[in-house]
Amino acid sequence: MTRAGRDPGKRVKTARGRTASSVRWLERQLNDPYVKQAKADGYRSRAAYKLIELDEKFNLLKGALRVVDLGVAPGGWAQVVRKLAPRAAVVGIDLLPVEPIDGVTLLEMDFMADAAPAALTSALDGPPDLILSDMAANTVGHKQTDHLRTMGLVEAAAWFAVENLEAGGAFVAKVLAGGTDADLLALLKRHFRTVKHAKPPASRKGSSEWYVIAQGFKGLQEPPA
Repeated sequence: MTRAGRDPGKRVKTARGRTASSVRWLERQLNDPYVKQAKADGYRSRAAYKLIELDEKFNLLKGALRVVDLGVAPGGWAQVVRKLAPRAAVVGIDLLPVEPIDGVTLLEMDFMADAAPAALTSALDGPPDLILSDMAANTVGHKQTDHLRTMGLVEAAAWFAVENLEAGGAFVAKVLAGGTDADLLALLKRHFRTVKHAKPPASRKGSSEWYVIAQGFKGLQEPPA
């Protein structure tokens, strides 16, 4: 405790060989209540609470039967789906390997690969009624480039949702500060009854991430003749 009676939190005992940014990250992890709670609750990442909080606000998982988890690694969101919607069939995809999760089909492949959409839909017995995307592109350190790469993933996920969701279904995706790009927002508003943005409390205050929540999929609409 400090003289003022405040707990300054844990510090990394040895910073030798570490960069300043890695030391800050480790100290933040050590003092993050969501990280501690995730360990206590058996979740693989603190990100699990983002989905839990989004579900509390938007009632995403009630009645869900077929769920796609895009960017599933390390598996926290899929764990939440299994806990809150135990009857749901779940398929997840990621470039990274993911330790098996009971009741979840895991695909280790690039979502942007041509074969990915068919692989995902074939793993479910029917069209998905909920598509979740916590994907983000690996950063290169250039803010504009990183934003464009991540939003490219979001756009691909949105088109996957539009082309595969069951009528009435929902789509949730991580976007960056500023929300969803205008063209993508127009796409979602055209195909869903409601489109909203939210930043769950589990998202760190300094993070630029937000989530777009599109609910009430209208189904594919035929273009006018």
